Amino acid sequence: MSSAILRRFGGASLMSRAMRSSAIMVLGFGAGQVIRLASNLVLTRLLFPEAFGMMAIVSVFLMGLAMFSDVGIGPAIMQSRRGDDQAFLDTAWTIQIGRGFGLWAVALAATWPVAQYYGEAELQQFLPVAALTLVINGFNPTRLETAHRHLQAGRVTVVEIATQATGVVVAVALALALQSVWALVIAGLASALAQLVYLHLLLPGPRNRLRWDRSAATELIGFGKWIFLSTIAGFFVSQGDRILIGRFLSLGAFGVYNIGYFLASFPTMLGHMVAGKVLIPIYREAPPVESRANFLKLRRMRMTVTAALFALIAVMGASGLWLVELLYDARYRDAGPVIALLSVMWLPQIIALTYDQAALA
Repeated sequence: MSSAILRRFGGASLMSRAMRSSAIMVLGFGAGQVIRLASNLVLTRLLFPEAFGMMAIVSVFLMGLAMFSDVGIGPAIMQSRRGDDQAFLDTAWTIQIGRGFGLWAVALAATWPVAQYYGEAELQQFLPVAALTLVINGFNPTRLETAHRHLQAGRVTVVEIATQATGVVVAVALALALQSVWALVIAGLASALAQLVYLHLLLPGPRNRLRWDRSAATELIGFGKWIFLSTIAGFFVSQGDRILIGRFLSLGAFGVYNIGYFLASFPTMLGHMVAGKVLIPIYREAPPVESRANFLKLRRMRMTVTAALFALIAVMGASGLWLVELLYDARYRDAGPVIALLSVMWLPQIIALTYDQAALA
């Protein structure tokens, strides 16, 4: 039986590559979440709830900018017939860089209104600096998307873990030195820079250069306009609670809510990662409309993923109160009920999680 399993994971077929990539991603995700949790436990003892509330507002703002301008470069490279054409990849990289600088300009313009909305003048200092991560991310090479396209998860997972570890070390060191929100802001910049360096050093493939291929741009923009609309809707579905709650709660209470959100999000983050990075290549190479066998294989895969995520969410929701009591001090006790409520809220999303990738593919 063990030899059969090894053959299944070690083969060159589509399903073997998919299973191998999924297993690597799950292991990498687990390692990454252990690093995140350890850093969170350390930082909650070095800093104060208000710091996490302030950083949650910054994170929502940056995520909103990124999602409101998402043109789907990653999915476009994974699903396109030209996904391995260097002219196509260079054009995508050029668009990505322009988008990064454009987002930073928007961030500068939006800083004052956002600070007024939340009633926190300090946001005018934090947001412009934190938004530089969007510029840095724009220079990430398309070798990352190429690796996902061909289900080569090993080196990508190493990059992700190394990036997280770097960010954690910087955050803890600065939290000890500064005792300020600046520790978290600067650590975000350090993580973005580390990811850029690791991607260039560890992923194989030709270097990108600035290029504009008209047909490639037309395809990318044509595909991206639908991603743009869907990510706007997705942003309000996934972040609407934090946009409103951050407005009406104190920074300390919002920081506690964000700790609960952080813990409850583990299963859905795992689901989005596997669905987004594994299912698109599978749908592209083995479309379910091509044969009954493809359809049945994909249905079994979707059902397995959904059942596993349901189980993870159920465990997280049921153990949330105990988990917070075990891991955090009394200041964060109210994060327990938040975990239970968010787990219930995310159950319907899990059902649809594996279906939208078919349309993207």
